[in-house]
Amino acid sequence: MAEDTIFSKIIRREIPAAIVYEDDLCLAFKDVNPQAPVHVLLIPKKPLPQLSAATPEDHALLGHLLLKAKEVAADLGIGDQFRLVINNGAEVGQTVFHLHLHILGGRPFSWPPG
Repeated sequence: MAEDTIFSKIIRREIPAAIVYEDDLCLAFKDVNPQAPVHVLLIPKKPLPQLSAATPEDHALLGHLLLKAKEVAADLGIGDQFRLVINNGAEVGQTVFHLHLHILGGRPFSWPPG
């Protein structure tokens, strides 16, 4: 059974979030600790703890998330100038174990990120 995370509570509307997009498969909301002028988290409604836990049956869901990230970025005014980040595991910065994509934009970024 998947861990009950803050993101699953947001999906169930048990805690508030500034939701910017929702459909049957995913939900996007503003990050409470933004690292850029635009910083939104896009999460699947399916409780998938991290990308490495995905299976071939998640193929369509993962593709859906990528396409929705592009649409959400456009809707938020950052068009085709955004960074998409997925942290996979605690050692690389994942703090909530529910797959989430960070959509960041609105300022220049450098490389490498960390």
